[in-house]
Amino acid sequence: MAPTAGSAVFLDTNILVYASFPGSPFCAAARARLNEVERNGAVLWTSRQVLREYLAVTTRPGTVVPPPTITTLSQAVHQFEGVFRIADEDGTVTTLLLDLLKSRTIQGRQVHDANIVATMLRHGIQWLLTHNTADFTKYTPDIQLLPLIS
Repeated sequence: MAPTAGSAVFLDTNILVYASFPGSPFCAAARARLNEVERNGAVLWTSRQVLREYLAVTTRPGTVVPPPTITTLSQAVHQFEGVFRIADEDGTVTTLLLDLLKSRTIQGRQVHDANIVATMLRHGIQWLLTHNTADFTKYTPDIQLLPLIS
């Protein structure tokens, strides 16, 4: 099963990072997958959490070579805000996150992924486009995974 016209697709941090930097080994795959999803008429979403994670990853020394300037990263974030719908967090997201924590074994850094899922649930976003499908398999009763590479 794949997203169809009008489907909401949430973009994980790794997709934005890969698609942004031509030197990334997954750049072509990320751009192709984004183009495919858009051609199919899906609505692309992300969140402020993902935008923060994008900045954290891309400013980590050695992750992107050559390192991007803050101006470049700022322009990218503003472009994402203009192109994608932004799923903001509110009290309902927190409630859903706590429900996920109660219903599954989630610890430490896994809380960040659970928060993405809670944000998706809050905004009725069914699909998650990610290269880290293993991190999200525990949520497949609630969301559909769309792997970067099929």
